[in-house]
Parts: sequence; C-alpha cells; structure tokens
Amino acid sequence: MSYQCFEVSFDQHVAHIQLSRPHKRNAMSPEFWDELPEIVRDIDANVRARAIVISSTGPHFTAGIDIGAFLNQGDEGTDKSNADHGVRFHQSASLMQQTFSVLENCRMPVLAAIQGGCIGGGVDLSTACDMRYATEDAFFSVHETNIAMTADVGTFPRLVNLVPEGIAREMAFTGNPLGAIDALRYGLVNRVFPKQETMLAEVMKIAQQIAQQAPLAVYGCKRMINYARDHTTADTLDYVVTWNASMLSVDEIGEAMKAKAEGRAANFTDLPPIPSKISL
Repeated sequence: MSYQCFEVSFDQHVAHIQLSRPHKRNAMSPEFWDELPEIVRDIDANVRARAIVISSTGPHFTAGIDIGAFLNQGDEGTDKSNADHGVRFHQSASLMQQTFSVLENCRMPVLAAIQGGCIGGGVDLSTACDMRYATEDAFFSVHETNIAMTADVGTFPRLVNLVPEGIAREMAFTGNPLGAIDALRYGLVNRVFPKQETMLAEVMKIAQQIAQQAPLAVYGCKRMINYARDHTTADTLDYVVTWNASMLSVDEIGEAMKAKAEGRAANFTDLPPIPSKISL
C-alpha cells in the first residue's frame, strides 16, 4: 500500500517506517496523522514485524506540524464561533495525541533514528518511541513556544520522564534546541552516531537483535516498563507477577535454553493477531 507521508518496508521481522517528504522537511501534514496510526496498527494487529524502526529522509527528521496546511484547512470555518473553534481544536488535538500514543501502546518496541532537526511534533513523536538514536548534527526543539503555543500533542508527559525536569523546563520555556551530545548526556537518546547511514545500519542491527528474542517476553517487558513509569514499585511488582502467572510460556523458555545449548537461533512463536471483532 502506498502512503503520502511514509515508505514502509519489512526485513528480518523488522518494519521500517520512513518519513518520505524531505522537500517539505518531513513536516506533519494532515495526512500524516491518519497514515501513521494506520500503519502501526496494521503492523501490530497483523503481526507483520517484531520491532519497528522509524527513520526519515533528507537533512532533517521532521520540522514538526505543518502549521500552514492546518491553517489553510481552517479558512473554511472563519465565520464560526470561538466556542465551536475550541471544540474543534480539542477534537483535533486529541486525535493527534492518539497518533503518537499508538506507538507507545503497540506490542512491539519502536526505535527512532533521528538526523538533523527533530522539531515540535518531532519531539512528541520521538518521545513516544521506546528508544531514540541520533546523528551528531541532530537537535531537539520544543518549538511551539516560539510560535506562541503550548506544546499539547505529547511533549510534557513523556519528556519529563526522559530528561531532568529542569532541562525539560528550559527547553519548553526558551524554545532553545537541545543538541545530540547533550541529549545523550541527559538520557533523551541512547546513542549518537557520526552520520545517518551509520546510525540507520546500527539501529537496524539493534532492531534485528530484538526481533530474535521471544516476542511475548519483549511485549511483557514493554508493558512493565510503561506501567512502572506511572505506578508505584509495589503496584508494578504485583502486576509483573500477575502478568507472568497468566502469560509465561514454559515452551518458549525451553526453546530459548535448547537453542542456546545447540548454538542456533531460537524459533519463537509470534504474538497472536489482534482480532478485528469480538468472537466468543
């Protein structure tokens, strides 16, 4: 299937979602917000991969939301009341939030490979991923402040869990960019690479290593890490034993141990597809 904003490919149980509008600095047009969740939900529901890599094209990862496109869309409604405008804005922002929450909620890990500018909505996108990798020229900018907006698509609930609160506040209050080396120092990115080609090759290796693990165990890890972020230690300890009591696969453990003893890759079972309708 073809998309306006993305190219999608698959290799060795890894899905590669690539932003494909470099001539527009991969700005997030209205189509972006429909296409990304559609792609990710399809990969997840139909178990098309065991890990997802999101990368980009051109000198910049993304310039963020395509404000011009949205303003043009809004021209038709200039005669409507402020209250109606507020309702429509709330609905649109909520849908945008859901676009990135899909990355956080899908069952397989999502890795972001970032070059150049990761601006505005790009920060929202990347912080919704499980891991972030960057080139030396990459930078992160909570740019909304510079255009008299408060970032509302996902920046604050996620960024403050990744970097020290003072750094998140400085980025937000000033609109100043955070360079790749500082992003690494503060924990926003896992690793920094000299150029995009090297970064993408190494990120693919990490994704393929993840794809060789038992999908159910990886899914459980993602669930537990996300849960632990928002709950107490006691609650998380209780949840993880409850999860393993119902989900732990003795067969998968046996296969992992046997494969290691025989010096081969393990043959693990994929996650079950997500049904499109309820069946009893």
